[in-house]
Amino acid sequence: MTAAHAVASRNGIDALTLRAVAARAKLSHGLVLFHFRRKDELVTALLDRVLATTFLLSVSDDVLGLPDAVGRFVAVIRQEMDRVSQEPRRMRLFFEYWALGSRHGRIRAKVSAALSRYRAAFRTFAEDVLETDSAKFTGVTPDGLAAVAVSLINGCAVQAMIDPEGFDITQYRAAAQGVMGQPGARAARRGPRVATATLA
Repeated sequence: MTAAHAVASRNGIDALTLRAVAARAKLSHGLVLFHFRRKDELVTALLDRVLATTFLLSVSDDVLGLPDAVGRFVAVIRQEMDRVSQEPRRMRLFFEYWALGSRHGRIRAKVSAALSRYRAAFRTFAEDVLETDSAKFTGVTPDGLAAVAVSLINGCAVQAMIDPEGFDITQYRAAAQGVMGQPGARAARRGPRVATATLA
């Protein structure tokens, strides 16, 4: 599976053949054929690995220990933006599977379920934010706030995938704050700064 991931990450799912994986893993074609009788079995098996490592929220103890709910929520978003922007090949492979899901119901169902679980993982953080600062988020539900967080992260992943060499995560976070009405990175540097409460 490590070899399959390497082949697909570098050359795309179309290049994911049993022969290419065997060559990458330095195994015989027959041995790979024994485990995966057809290419589509290999593609599906790799999807499980991609989903288990791509959109799975793992929050550091430092972030979980932050006392402020808004700061904690923003720190989680920031952590995820940093992570997805550093993995453009992994994200490109995920989105390739997402596109493949438009023609394959089983793939579509697995991708949709993974994205739903990822969004749900933000719900607890969103609930804490709304409980402590409901006036700022009038009419917003925990699911709505979680969806916005995931949208920012997914957008970051897409931009890093489109231009992995030129993408600037610091600029992206500062621009996102500006669009959302938060002080940008430059304004934040001028005055007192609470690092966990800003994306930049």
